Amino acid sequence: MAQQSPLAVGDARASAAGSVAAGSSLAVSTVIFALRPDDESGLKTLWLPLVRRTRDPHRDLWALPGGWLPADEELAAAAARTLRETTELSPRYLEQLYTFGDIDRSPGLRVVSVVYWALVRSEVAERASVGENVRWFAADQLPPLAFDHNRIVEYALWRLRTKVEYARIAHAFLGDTFTLAQLREVHEAVLQKALDPANFRRSMESSGTLISTDQHVAGARHRPARLYRYDGRASEHDPPGPTL
Repeated sequence: MAQQSPLAVGDARASAAGSVAAGSSLAVSTVIFALRPDDESGLKTLWLPLVRRTRDPHRDLWALPGGWLPADEELAAAAARTLRETTELSPRYLEQLYTFGDIDRSPGLRVVSVVYWALVRSEVAERASVGENVRWFAADQLPPLAFDHNRIVEYALWRLRTKVEYARIAHAFLGDTFTLAQLREVHEAVLQKALDPANFRRSMESSGTLISTDQHVAGARHRPARLYRYDGRASEHDPPGPTL
């Protein structure tokens, strides 16, 4: 039911695409999430960059960044490359999300897409390439996208919102050190709900995933907030995704 499409941006390298079966081709695409202020409320929300297709099928529709997979390139390397080529982004968090391969997901040639998801900090997202054919959209307010990309984004959002409670996903949205208030802000933006500060602090401090540093936020008017960093030795718990 849910599957992704060939590539968000038509790629002239179609002839070099990895063939997975007679009449089929292999592609990679990436869902990139960043936190940006909402235009109306000013609160941080999830955004993602999309690219406008410049050829058929689905000419002029927006789609996920992606491209065909050459026979001599690793999957993750291809995902990172297509991101750089279309958005100039090089995320530090890049993980394989799912493989989409419904028979009718693309007209004509059957395309199996290996989809990655990436998380980038706000300041990194601000340096991303934008223009007539590359634009950022609020992740929960997307227009109709090419192929099955709306379904892919929906699944990626589900995965992100489920996983943020179990793993150190929020780290990818933050710097190497951060305050608990900054960490809570990330969780609230991802989960789309307010969290009680005291309960959140207790939960995080007892989670075993944070290391308290001796540093504090400089220039604070009131009691300086302590800075934390993630404990890289902490184990991650990634719950299984839903059946697609």
